[in-house]
Amino acid sequence: MRATRAARIATLAPAVALFALVALLPIGELLALSFSHVEWREGQAQWRFVGTEQYVRVFGDALFRAGVVNTAIFAFLAVLVQMVLGFALALMTSRIARGRIAYRTVFLLPILVPGIVIGAIWKLMYNLDFGVINQLLGAVGAPPVDWLGNPATALGSVIAVDVWHWTPFVFLLMLAGLESLPQDIYEATRVDGASFAQELRYVTLPLMVPTIAVTFVFRLIVAVKVFDEIYLLTGGGPGTATEVVSYTIFRRFFTEGQTGYGAAMSAVVLVTLAVLFAFARGVTRRPAQETGR
Repeated sequence: MRATRAARIATLAPAVALFALVALLPIGELLALSFSHVEWREGQAQWRFVGTEQYVRVFGDALFRAGVVNTAIFAFLAVLVQMVLGFALALMTSRIARGRIAYRTVFLLPILVPGIVIGAIWKLMYNLDFGVINQLLGAVGAPPVDWLGNPATALGSVIAVDVWHWTPFVFLLMLAGLESLPQDIYEATRVDGASFAQELRYVTLPLMVPTIAVTFVFRLIVAVKVFDEIYLLTGGGPGTATEVVSYTIFRRFFTEGQTGYGAAMSAVVLVTLAVLFAFARGVTRRPAQETGR
């Protein structure tokens, strides 16, 4: 027994060491940066320890606060709509007998498009002068809208792009979850004369709770880290209407050269996501255990 355990430890040790090197070393470097002020002189980085000074600045930064609010709105609304649409599409597709593969292919196309292409396509579609969306509005007599240049519509427009891009991912996970459900339960409910609404409420949704919870948490964490759509479509503008945390960190690191301050912002976001993940893991375990009973 001891020999077997020792062999397992010896086998796993290289993988654990590699993981620590690849994952923990950059995090350690990030934390070290966050407690230091870094200046570049003659091509060399000059580090000066400043303690928690930069963390104090983070919580007093108006741009960072705006980014936190916009990130929370963006993540919650985008993921909520994706979950509803993804589940609805998966439910419809799972009940289609003919042409199922064709439907799946069409629904999955947006997630296959590179982010830079998505940004270019939607920026053209949203264009005030010749964008196809404003052309459609003009066809019905409505005035054109500056979708990305108006603070009232900019964040909603970016959320729409994210929904278009990531709903196929949710659809794929939901479809896999639906197809893994035991069919004998559905046969029993049909024998008992249950309607579609009753079947959905009392059978499908309770059985799908673990899949829904895990998908929601995963998408929420990824949505909090949104960057490419903001960078490509609005650059955080107009004003701070679409400023998100990731873009604020990008500004501090690469535009303003505030390496240590950007690292402090990154550390705050990292800890927040870790807490969110730990909380979500506890929440998702409960439905899985209750369903398992």
